[in-house]
Amino acid sequence: MGFFGPKTVPLLGVDISSSAVKVLQLAKDGNGFRVEHCAVEPLPPDAIVEKRIIDVDSVGDAVRKAVQRSGSKLKHAAAAVTDSEVIVRRLSMPVGLDEAEVEGQLQVEASQYIPYPLEEVSLDFQRLGPRPDKPELQDIMLVASRTENVDMRVAVLELGGLTAKVMDVESLSLRNAFSAFIFASKPRPRAAVIAVIDIGATMTTLTVLKDDRAIYSREQAFGGRWLTEEIARHYGLTFDEAGRAKRKGGLPEDYAEMLLDPFKSSMVQQASRLLQMFYAGSDVHQVDEVILVGGCAMIPGLAEQFREELNVPCAVADPTAVLGFGPRVSAANVRADGPALMLAVGLALRSFD
Repeated sequence: MGFFGPKTVPLLGVDISSSAVKVLQLAKDGNGFRVEHCAVEPLPPDAIVEKRIIDVDSVGDAVRKAVQRSGSKLKHAAAAVTDSEVIVRRLSMPVGLDEAEVEGQLQVEASQYIPYPLEEVSLDFQRLGPRPDKPELQDIMLVASRTENVDMRVAVLELGGLTAKVMDVESLSLRNAFSAFIFASKPRPRAAVIAVIDIGATMTTLTVLKDDRAIYSREQAFGGRWLTEEIARHYGLTFDEAGRAKRKGGLPEDYAEMLLDPFKSSMVQQASRLLQMFYAGSDVHQVDEVILVGGCAMIPGLAEQFREELNVPCAVADPTAVLGFGPRVSAANVRADGPALMLAVGLALRSFD
């Protein structure tokens, strides 16, 4: 299948991360949205390595369990490939072209941008509207990925009892969630450069937003699993025991000084390296704001440490703060995972495009 896809039916947002599968269903609620169904199902260690699906059966089983636990009856899903697996290009074409003409021109031009045989690639596009400087031209966003990357996610969704209707790109889905829930609740200047830092279990992803679009994305192999492994090693626990202790508390008094504080410092250093790579390849010398998402964003004091060490305003994004909740959903349970649900929320929003 291609990217984006037709949105003719309600969609279940399915975020397949390195440590868990998160499923989320939204419904309209007046001028806003509410969570109708939501569940998070952990994955076995190494089922996904650096966002690449290694154990298809285990991931498919986790999708199935997450859907069952959520109570959702939807059978169509929106998922996403990682930015490292896609090529995104912004092209200009005459405004009057219809869909077939755009597709034909993209097939001609795509070979300039894609280093793989076109028969091995899934292509799609979105119209971004007329160019302000040349209204006779329109901007077209070309998105391409090797078909095997898309097919792998389609396969795990099918094993979980779902049909893939939309295959998005993670940074684009995050942008949509931010536009709908974070920027809507606290508007920023359109020209503001926002660094979204998604800190997951094994990967940290920097996505830079400007003018309501993603202009840069980069990943780094570092995340919360490092802290879990250090807890297990330092206190003689199994990995699962360390993970539970990290989430629920009860670790010895020296935990913060010996392990948590060094992890937070390492996290800031990793994010700083990602930002320096962005600065080196752009005309931006300082972002206007850093926003943290992902499971590790909830670590107490992490946003404050980012703010102090990077000398940039920093906040934690939580879409559940502005969402309503349906009668079959535990608001407390969903809010406990708030910042980690940003991508799932962005994918669930594709029902309303």
